[in-house]
Amino acid sequence: MPSPSPSPTATPASPNRLPPRFDPAPFDPTALDPTARPRPLVRAAGLAAVTVLGAWVGLLVVGSVHISVGPMDTRMALRPSLTGGTKINVAPLGALELNSHHAPLRLDVDVDRLDPIRSQALVDHPERLSGLQDEVAGDITRGTLGLAVRSCVAVVFGATALGLAVYRRPRRALAAGGLALTLLTASGGAVYATWNPNSVLEPRYSGLLSSAPSVVGNARSIVTDFDVYQRELARLVTNVTQLYEATSTLPAYQPDPTTMRVLHISDVHLNPAAWHIVQSLVRQYKVNVIIDTGDTMDHGTSAENGFLDPVSDLGAPYVWVRGNHDSASTQRYLAKRKGAHVVDNGDVITVAGLRIAGIGDPQFTPDRSAAAAGDAAEHSAGRQLAEAIRDRKRDRKDAAAPVDIALAHNPIAARETDGTVPLTLTGHVHHRRTEVLPGGTRLMTEGSTGGSGLRAVDDRTPDAVQASVLYLDRDTRRLQAWDEIDLGGLGLAKAEVSRHLPAENRPGATPTPTTP
Repeated sequence: MPSPSPSPTATPASPNRLPPRFDPAPFDPTALDPTARPRPLVRAAGLAAVTVLGAWVGLLVVGSVHISVGPMDTRMALRPSLTGGTKINVAPLGALELNSHHAPLRLDVDVDRLDPIRSQALVDHPERLSGLQDEVAGDITRGTLGLAVRSCVAVVFGATALGLAVYRRPRRALAAGGLALTLLTASGGAVYATWNPNSVLEPRYSGLLSSAPSVVGNARSIVTDFDVYQRELARLVTNVTQLYEATSTLPAYQPDPTTMRVLHISDVHLNPAAWHIVQSLVRQYKVNVIIDTGDTMDHGTSAENGFLDPVSDLGAPYVWVRGNHDSASTQRYLAKRKGAHVVDNGDVITVAGLRIAGIGDPQFTPDRSAAAAGDAAEHSAGRQLAEAIRDRKRDRKDAAAPVDIALAHNPIAARETDGTVPLTLTGHVHHRRTEVLPGGTRLMTEGSTGGSGLRAVDDRTPDAVQASVLYLDRDTRRLQAWDEIDLGGLGLAKAEVSRHLPAENRPGATPTPTTP
């Protein structure tokens, strides 16, 4: 028998040799889907989002410093903002906002408390008030430097920490921290480039501090008696037990006899609360004349006429021009009220030394029996008013402008007076605006002093109650400054007052020629 062939046997493995191992290449999803390949713009946007969020968190957590400013203990912090500026919170009185700079950073200063020892020292030694300005300036400088250093650390730490948590790569985390520091440096450069040291002359008050303009006084005194203003502010902060009362009653200066105060209201629209607000403003600001640019009524019916009776008890002469919601019946009834003065057809009246001309709105829109004539009628009425002012000026032999203020309800008509008067007041649009027209006339449009009346309940957000106090030189009748007053609408209790100075009245400005 043939011997069986030997069966194949496996070669024994060498004791020093490892068996072969299959090691596939790592899976790359982009090899199958080219669209899944990471995009540089997406990566950059993600890094920017992580940087901004981390820097913001860092500023919130550790980006503030506690510093003593004069007799006050304060906390200073930088916060992201779309508008910039400085906000000083004086709890529980309210806040003071300054348009100090334009940058994506806002400086918040919280007044935590008034140190009783340092305050008492100022009371016991009034001579120290003379050096209080330098002391406060030095404290603010040190606080700002400390805040800058701490903010740099805060944004770098916050962005780096968040970058490490998101990417888990030290290199990307460090990139986020470096980008955060770059953004903060660029924002600081924007603050420096847009810094406005005169912003203190045009503050915005809110809360109980909205009565602070009574402390500030008139515009001329702000500039000429600034040392007095500083001393009064020092008294204000050291007399903590009477702070609430002082903010509304403290006389900062002797009243300037050359300053006239005009309260501009408009578009009351049958809101009875407006009369109480007007009375309060007349008393607080010692108003000489009230000017109402119309739409006091809503439908102009004779049944509404009784709403006008309080004008005789407002505490100052009341000058009125007809709006498109005021009827001829409204005008006739108001003309008979004690203390009321109606202007129309370009006629000029003199009230409290001010020469005022005006023309009623040519349209009565609640009356649906006649179609509204549109803007053409407004232009025509404005030209009629302007021509009446020019005629009066030609009839006078002296060079002085015979009319100080022109009134028209609709801004379209009011614009036609450009070049004929220094100041024109108007309303109608329910929002405030101030501009200097090409001919040199300043056009001031007031919002709704009635918070748009009953229409306010139609909107989700109630309209603000708005009015303005104008400061005029008694000799020249020129506008020196004005305060814009905003009160919360129906159901709101917010109050803000912001002071504004014409460019020619700011410190260091060159006086402009007298026009028109």
